[in-house]
Amino acid sequence: MSSLFNETLTDRIYEAAVVPELWPDVLAEMSRAVGGAGGILFTTNLARIKWATSADIKDVFEEFVRDGWAAINPRPVRLGALGSVGFVQDLDAFTLEELDNEPVYRDFLRKRGLGWATGTIVEPPSGDSIIFSFERAHDKGPVPVEIVRQFDRLRPHLARSALLSSRLGFERAKAMADVLQSLGLPGAVLRGAGRILAANGAFERLMPALLQERPDRLHLCDATADGLFDEALARVTDARAVAVVSSIPVAATEEQPPMILHLLPVHGAAHDIFSGATSLLVVTPVDRAVVPSAKVLQGLFDLTPAEARVARGISEAQTIESLALAAGVSVETIRSQLKAVLSKTGLSRQQELINLLAGNMLPLNNGSSPV
Repeated sequence: MSSLFNETLTDRIYEAAVVPELWPDVLAEMSRAVGGAGGILFTTNLARIKWATSADIKDVFEEFVRDGWAAINPRPVRLGALGSVGFVQDLDAFTLEELDNEPVYRDFLRKRGLGWATGTIVEPPSGDSIIFSFERAHDKGPVPVEIVRQFDRLRPHLARSALLSSRLGFERAKAMADVLQSLGLPGAVLRGAGRILAANGAFERLMPALLQERPDRLHLCDATADGLFDEALARVTDARAVAVVSSIPVAATEEQPPMILHLLPVHGAAHDIFSGATSLLVVTPVDRAVVPSAKVLQGLFDLTPAEARVARGISEAQTIESLALAAGVSVETIRSQLKAVLSKTGLSRQQELINLLAGNMLPLNNGSSPV
């Protein structure tokens, strides 16, 4: 059987390791060998799936991830259980009866004319397994063994490309953290559900007094802030959620001023597939001498402009009544905006907000009434 692949494909596989934007074309060419339904490259870390596809299956795979099918996809588990170091096809891992009754096949793939594929797992040092999957239309039947064997000849090149991309991804993450260092900001690139991929020296000096690295994820020593951080990580790593920037206040201690932690999502660009980077954590100390402007407050806590003005006014010891008069709104409107500010900053009392923005230590919960 003559080769199904162009002799230049191997070179392009290695080029894609360095220029990730080339992966869709590489995947498309390999997909044509099985009938041209689409090629997919993705991680098995479903906390925040990273992926690239050929253009012909991009919309279908976006739907697959968005609607939760990726989270229950049995293929990665079955493929991993086989322990194969080569490409396999569906009938290597499932019986015909299982395929007929498996929801992902029955209710998603087959309803879109799909249902057959050949795929393989690559294990880079980053710890997140990488799967290459090439889809075939269901009416064409299983991928023939002869074609699977031809894919096997390319597997060593795909594996080496993945290893190279993994290393380059780590270097990009380290460079990102180092840029923050040059700006005087402690920062770390996180992967998965909150583990450190790379961190700069300023960030490491905050450990373990402010932050502690544990097996499950990075933790904040402040219990209230850690709860907010855990919620923010859940939003960042939810494959179906729209990731947003989260700002988390941390109370002052005798050793350090109040801090604001910003968790920024690293969007699923192709160059992040292999590094596993999911978010960037930046730490900003609150200057004890300067009350931030409304614009700064808005950015720090993701406030609306009106909420930011209320926060600044409160920090300057203005009353709710005077703020309402100045804005030409009711007292109840200002109270509602203040409650929104407290919710977004993770605080419960007006005085805590004043102390945080003034750079003072947050008071302990003494049972006083909230605003």
